[in-house]
Amino acid sequence: MQELLSNSTYFAVVLTLICFQIGIWFKRKTGWAVATPLLTATIIIVAVLLLFDIPYESYKEGTKVINFFLTPATVCLAIPLYRQIELLKKYPKAIFGGIIAGVLTTMVSIFLMSLAFGLDHQQYVTLLPKSITTAIGMGISEKMGGIVTITVVSISITGILGNVIAESFLKFLKIEEPIAKGLAIGTASHALGTTKAMEMGEVEGAMSSLSIVVTGILTVLAISVFAPLI
Repeated sequence: MQELLSNSTYFAVVLTLICFQIGIWFKRKTGWAVATPLLTATIIIVAVLLLFDIPYESYKEGTKVINFFLTPATVCLAIPLYRQIELLKKYPKAIFGGIIAGVLTTMVSIFLMSLAFGLDHQQYVTLLPKSITTAIGMGISEKMGGIVTITVVSISITGILGNVIAESFLKFLKIEEPIAKGLAIGTASHALGTTKAMEMGEVEGAMSSLSIVVTGILTVLAISVFAPLI
């Protein structure tokens, strides 16, 4: 049984899709903020792999087809941005200034925490891409000599946290401007956070989608400056 599952080309894809659907159902059933489909699906997948003693490498190999669609799926987020293009034309300085500030905050905070916890260069560059999409973050981590698997985990955790706490945190800070909400969520927690922004409103979703793209580009540039610091 274990050999059949671990060698199946389609097993990983089918398992992933089923677990994600279970996650969606569980989210709708409970309504819990923490019950994001990605987190639920991850827990179930880990349990299945451990139960049947399936090597992670085998599962990862089978999910290449899913990884292939990450980039075009991210590009599709441009649709809500196109619908709110007038806002971009009206407030370009504020919008791009906010995204730049968010990227710099991410870089500086990771740098300072890496110093505080005594991380070496490899560990440091592994965490630098944590606030951008997986498709871009994996490539950056690999090129900079980071640990790609941990980079993916850090990106996932960042996105899940953004999805779970973003709305409540913004309310706590008394931030009510839709543009500011979307920029903050997208810059900090990429596509997973953007799904929450889209639930909050069309403007929030559009600004968050824009943030994903610009943050990815700026992060690539910023990492080339920050990476050599440790």
